[in-house]
Amino acid sequence: MNTVKVKREELLTKVRANRDAHRELFLKAQEGYRKLVIEELDKMLADAREGRPIQRSVTLTEPSNHIKDYDRVIAMLEMSVDETITLEAHDFDRYVMDNWDWSRFALSTNTAYAEETPRAPGKWRED
Repeated sequence: MNTVKVKREELLTKVRANRDAHRELFLKAQEGYRKLVIEELDKMLADAREGRPIQRSVTLTEPSNHIKDYDRVIAMLEMSVDETITLEAHDFDRYVMDNWDWSRFALSTNTAYAEETPRAPGKWRED
């Protein structure tokens, strides 16, 4: 099956729910990211004060924000005069299944920062 017809209001509800989940995770990730950046900057400042070599840049990957992608789809659906929308398989995968081209990276990055004890994506915590 390559296309499917869906009710516009049901699709809108689904895309809004996906957007809300993405936004909530992103905001939690922002908090964790800021905490790690502050830790890095504090370490740099301590190194500078103690005369140790200074790391001169923060190399943390920023949390991934794709809220505008959802907002565009929502605006299009809100402005549509059609009560039934025909979706191609790839659009269904994005809008309903919430599987975008960027999903895997965004989920792994944002989840790492949103943890109770945030860590930089791809880096293990030192115990």
